Amino acid sequence: MTKMRLDRVLSNSGYGSRNEIRKIIKSGAVSVDGRTVIDASLHVDPDRSAIEIDGEGLCYRKFLYIMMNKPAGVISATSDIRQRTAVDLLPEWYKNFNLFPAGRLDIDTEGLLLLTNDGQMAHELLSPKKHVDKRYYALIEGLVTQEDVKCFEEGVILDDGYKTMPSELEIIVAGSSRSELRSEIELVLHEGKFHQVKRMFEAVGKRVIYLKRIQMGGLKLDEALKAGEFRELTPQEVLLLVDKEQVAQV
Repeated sequence: MTKMRLDRVLSNSGYGSRNEIRKIIKSGAVSVDGRTVIDASLHVDPDRSAIEIDGEGLCYRKFLYIMMNKPAGVISATSDIRQRTAVDLLPEWYKNFNLFPAGRLDIDTEGLLLLTNDGQMAHELLSPKKHVDKRYYALIEGLVTQEDVKCFEEGVILDDGYKTMPSELEIIVAGSSRSELRSEIELVLHEGKFHQVKRMFEAVGKRVIYLKRIQMGGLKLDEALKAGEFRELTPQEVLLLVDKEQVAQV
């Protein structure tokens, strides 16, 4: 790895702002390869140098990848003066990494949300040219039929005249015998237009009651995560997002 300034290494590792870190270094709490360092501008190789803070070894990580089961009522943003954000659900320590949501979920939509500080990966996931698949589970007001399945396969014309890319609609439960018909479905999209799932069902005369994203590309939502809970991705899960060929070799 290319050498980096010591204060940047510590900042990337979540030890605070650059100003806070400079104070820590000047206090003599940081050592590099066994020698106390007070110069924040010292260039080090975080992969080779033994860096300690108050005697505790530093395990350098440039990027973080967090899987969150976003609850309803929380917006996919880093900050907001009125609404609670996904980043607000994280402990203070994680906030030092300047994490942001890679993609968006509507405020009333639950499910898989990736938080990271890896801008290049986020760009790859969100690029329209990549067509990263996204799978949703939804509860629909109305009877979803095979005709709807065919319509979604051919592409649906939305309220603004846009015709969606073909998508895969799977009927799990086709309504009920009760007075209020509700269907359970899973839907795979290859694009990400504004409120797309809701607008697609509105185009065929039905309404989404509940929506949850359960997969992005090869990454599936951990079913053990309750709404509002999160965990870091495993190295294998990161590869699912980065390079499918690498995954096959692991």
